[in-house]
Amino acid sequence: MKPLIVLLLSFTISIFIIKIIKKEYDFALSARIAMSIMLLFTAIGHFAFTKGMSMMIPKIIPFKESIIYLTGIFEILLALGLIIPKFQIVSGWALIVFFLLMLPANIYASLNYVNYQKGTFDGNGLIYLWFRIPLQFLFIIWAYISAIRIFE
Repeated sequence: MKPLIVLLLSFTISIFIIKIIKKEYDFALSARIAMSIMLLFTAIGHFAFTKGMSMMIPKIIPFKESIIYLTGIFEILLALGLIIPKFQIVSGWALIVFFLLMLPANIYASLNYVNYQKGTFDGNGLIYLWFRIPLQFLFIIWAYISAIRIFE
């Protein structure tokens, strides 16, 4: 829920700031800025909640904490890539793949009631997926429209 709030709030603020600076609306740029801010926000979680996030990865996968750190760094790089025009499209595609790859971790976490912030197994369970799966697809569509197929 927090990433969605950050995304929408950042988008709204970006729209008005860009309107003031450029004297016109630039929805695609505002959307990329918002996605970048959200990615930076979620990347912080990879470093602040490493133990809990590593619990979202199935036990058979080794080097869980390293994967969490690497995905946090990857989110930061994608956030920067969305803002740099030269890297915008490749970052958009990488972000879509990234969101698709994160979906199994979210499913695993919900099936095992992982609470990544506390690092415990008392999370929301399957109820979490009713929100998370549509949210994941919103992020994918958002990345596609704002970075790859820009509608202006």
